[in-house]
Amino acid sequence: MLIEMHAHSSEHSSCSSIPASDLVRQVCAKGLQGIVFTDHHYLWDVDELRRVRRAAAVPDHFLIIAGQEVRTPELGDVLVYGAGETLLRGTPLGEIRERFPDAALVWAHPYRGGKSPDDANLLLTDGVEIFSSNHTVRENSRALRDWHRLRFTAIGGTDTHGSGYAGLYPTLFDHPVSTVLELAVEIRKGRCLPFLKEIPRSGANSMVTEVTIGAKGMDEVRERIIIKSISNRRKWSTAERAYRITDAIARHGFQGGPYRVPVPIDEDHDTMTLIEQGVRGKSLFDKLLTASREDGLLYVRMAARWLAGLHGCRLRITPRHEFLEREQDRLAKYLERFTSISHRHASRAGEILGVVASEETRRYGNHPELLVQGHGDFHPKNVFIGQDSQENRDTLFAAAIDFESSLCLPPAFDVGCFLAQFQNQFYPHGEILTAIPEGVFLDAYLEASGNPDGDFLSQVELFRARTNMSIAAYLIRLGLGESPDLWRVLLEAERSLCSL
Repeated sequence: MLIEMHAHSSEHSSCSSIPASDLVRQVCAKGLQGIVFTDHHYLWDVDELRRVRRAAAVPDHFLIIAGQEVRTPELGDVLVYGAGETLLRGTPLGEIRERFPDAALVWAHPYRGGKSPDDANLLLTDGVEIFSSNHTVRENSRALRDWHRLRFTAIGGTDTHGSGYAGLYPTLFDHPVSTVLELAVEIRKGRCLPFLKEIPRSGANSMVTEVTIGAKGMDEVRERIIIKSISNRRKWSTAERAYRITDAIARHGFQGGPYRVPVPIDEDHDTMTLIEQGVRGKSLFDKLLTASREDGLLYVRMAARWLAGLHGCRLRITPRHEFLEREQDRLAKYLERFTSISHRHASRAGEILGVVASEETRRYGNHPELLVQGHGDFHPKNVFIGQDSQENRDTLFAAAIDFESSLCLPPAFDVGCFLAQFQNQFYPHGEILTAIPEGVFLDAYLEASGNPDGDFLSQVELFRARTNMSIAAYLIRLGLGESPDLWRVLLEAERSLCSL
C-alpha cells in the first residue's frame, strides 16, 4: 500500500499554499492509495476529513487520515502518527511517548541543510524520513547510505507545501491499513519502507547500484542516483579522477538544459564510494535503432552540439602533457595486441600506428595551446538522449557519460573518435548509415563550433584512423583477430591516413 506520509494543507499550515482537497486529488492521481495530513501542531478531526473527502471526490477506498508535525527540543521536527490530540510546540519526545504509547514517532527531514545526523539520534525514534523534497539529492543519497548501514525503519515523505509535487516520495506498507493507529503499528514493527527501486550491477572491481526514488506521475520527475562502490585502489583513483572532471564540466553549464552530464553528488574516500545523478533516457545507439529518420537526424545533431559545447568551454582540468604521454603507452598497447599473437597484419598495424604517433607528435608536441578538455571516448553508446516531459519536445536533452578517458585533447580527437565508432557500431545496420550519413554529425559540430580552421578536417581523419586501430586491438582482445571486421577497420584507418 503506497501512502503519502508528509503533507501540509493551506487550511492548517501557514507555510502551505495548497488546499487539502487538491492534495488528495493529486496524490490519488499519482496512483497512491492514501495520504496522511501532517500539519504543524494540528490534528484534523473526523468530520473535517469527511468534508475533504467529499470535496476531493476520490474513491471510498482511498485512505485519508491525519497525524501532525511537532517541533521537539531533542530532534527538531518529528512526525507523530497516532497521538489522540494536538500537541504543542516544544513538547519533549519523552512526554509524547508517555502520553501516547501507541503512537509512532518519525524524525522528519533530518538531513535538511546539509546536516549529518548522529547515529544514536537516527535510532532514537520509531523511524526516519530519509527521502524528502526538503532534502537535496545529495542529502537523500546520504540518508539512503545511512539507512543501509544502520538498518533503522525508514519512510519517504514529500513534505508537500504546494501544487504539483504531492506524492513524490511515498512510503510502501507491507500490509493494508485503514486507520492511523494501524499505520503506527506498521511503522513501529518496521513493516514499511520508502518507495524506491535499487538495481545492483557488478562490474570490474566495482559494484554499481542504480536507485530510482519515488512515484512516477504524468512526467518522469523521479530522482535517479548512481552509487559506485569501488573495491580496487587503482580503479578508485581512475573513478575519482573522472568524478572530478565531470563535476568541473557540470559547473560550466552542463547541469541542466539541453546539454548535460551526470551531476556528481558525493564521494567517500574511506569507503571508496561515489554518488552521481543518473541520466534518464536511452543511449544514442539504442535511440537510433528505432527512431524515425527525422528524429535520428535530430539526435545526432544534438550529440554534435553537445561536443562542440564542451570544446567551446576551453576547459583545461587535467595537465596538458598527459595527452602525448598517454598516447605513447596506448598506441604501444594496440600494437602489442597484434604482435603478442604474431598476427599476420602486425607489420601493417605497426606502420599505421607509427604514422599516427608521428603525426600526433608533429602537430601537438610543441603546441599545448591547441589542447582543451575533451571526452576521450565519445561515441553513440556514451551519449544519452532523454526528454524531461513526454508532452513537450522542447525538453529533449543530450548527455554524455563515462569520463574516465577524459584528457586535454585536440578537439578533433573526439570528432574522429565519434565518426569511427559511429561507422563501426552501425556497420551491421546499413540502413541507419544510409539514412543518417556521418556528415550530419560533422556539419552540426562545425556549425556549432564556429567552423574551425581548414586543417581541422585533416586532424579529424588522423584521429579517425587512431580510433579504428583501437577498435582493431579490441577485436583481437575478443578473439576476433581473423574476422572481416578487423580487416575492414584496418582499411578504414589506412584510408583516413591517405587523406592527410
